[in-house]
Amino acid sequence: MQVLLRKLIQGVDRINWLCGWLLAALLLVMTVLISWQVFARYVMGNSLTFSEEVARFSMVWLTMLGAAYAYRHGSLIAVTILSEIAGGRFARGLRLLVAVISCIFAWVLLKEGFNITERVVTQTAPSTRVSMAWLYGAVPAGAAMILINAAAIIAEHFTVKKD
Repeated sequence: MQVLLRKLIQGVDRINWLCGWLLAALLLVMTVLISWQVFARYVMGNSLTFSEEVARFSMVWLTMLGAAYAYRHGSLIAVTILSEIAGGRFARGLRLLVAVISCIFAWVLLKEGFNITERVVTQTAPSTRVSMAWLYGAVPAGAAMILINAAAIIAEHFTVKKD
């Protein structure tokens, strides 16, 4: 069982490694497009029609996937006063409880994210003319990443030696 849990953790970490590179690429796309937009507007005197929309889409994807990436690495803001006061077993149990609640939240977000994405498939973005499902698809994608990262955190709970 320990071997299976460790394999799960390794697989999730590989997915997060790929996600990290995707996040870097999205940030690069946003930076280039926004810089290009500023140059085109103020130097060339002619604004681009698509750059703001593509940058906005990139930002939404960056936010959803970045939240899941940060969750896996413990980089999200947290209220830790209870675990700091109690320490030891209580803190481990609290981390497990938070991971289980995160799984439930991510499952609901995934389900509702798919529902809303299905509703907007026929709508298109104004300047790029792509389906709005590409934008709304960030919600279930981020929720799926949160779900697998929470599963890895739960798996770590059962593979790490107890205090």
